[in-house]
Amino acid sequence: MRSGIKVFAPASVSNVACGFDLLGFALEEPGDEVVVRFADKPGIQITKITGAQGKLPYETDKNTAGVAAQKLLDFLGEKTLGIELELHKKMPIGSGLGSSAASAVAAVFAVNELLKHPLEKRDLLPFAAEAEKVSSGAAHLDNVAPSLIGGMVLVQKGEKMRAHRLPTPAGLFAAVVHPEVEILTKNARQILHPFIPLEKHVEQSGYLGSLIIGLYQSDLELISRSLQDVIIEPQRAPLIPHFFEVKEAALNQGALGCSISGSGPSIFALCPNSHVAQLCGEAMARIYDDAKIAYQIYLSPINQEGVVKC
Repeated sequence: MRSGIKVFAPASVSNVACGFDLLGFALEEPGDEVVVRFADKPGIQITKITGAQGKLPYETDKNTAGVAAQKLLDFLGEKTLGIELELHKKMPIGSGLGSSAASAVAAVFAVNELLKHPLEKRDLLPFAAEAEKVSSGAAHLDNVAPSLIGGMVLVQKGEKMRAHRLPTPAGLFAAVVHPEVEILTKNARQILHPFIPLEKHVEQSGYLGSLIIGLYQSDLELISRSLQDVIIEPQRAPLIPHFFEVKEAALNQGALGCSISGSGPSIFALCPNSHVAQLCGEAMARIYDDAKIAYQIYLSPINQEGVVKC
């Protein structure tokens, strides 16, 4: 077997309460691994998938990893080059933690590395974003951007996709609980009302603006006051068992804020330090222990690197 390149792309928390489709941050774990190597047959061939319990297709045009990698080859004009791709899922699917984004980011970064990085890391964003259409129907950036470049990221869609790294206070930590209830992004978006009352839009915009100021000034009190979602959370919360109990438990333990990660069912608590994150994680877990609902807990600082070569 030919030697290959292995990379790891981290999971991510998107929306971050007040930043629907605009804001996200990367976690240290979980995430996805991709291995790529040259092959004789032209194009991208997915040869192995592990950890997906048969839920992901091997067809290149139906898998976010395959789509992202193939779009990069097409952009580079590599019509005769062949690449084999292995996808190793190290995170739950339909978790609200950017599973499809991590696969896409890992694949496009791995192929770029295999080809001696003809593009800079940030330049890979459009290919990973386009692949998101396979799983959610739209080219979302708020998971792929932090998974790619790391950190807390504000994204912009338009004629040119942009990702802006925001500063994060030292010690900031996240506690994430993933109850084993699958919520697909497509379904979670379908329940959202297409119209937003003006006063809610103004209120939410204020929270997003003040959160950004709080991040730049390392003002934990302002960050805490800003982690509010008055538009999306009220609509999606009923999909997640015991959401409000989990949120209250985290806030009672000192979390700066607590809300739905992406489309759910994962719930994140942003915390001032690792000790508070540990307490929040334990409190959130107790809710699901009492309800006899299986779950995973992830404790992580904000990952500042994004996707990396293993």
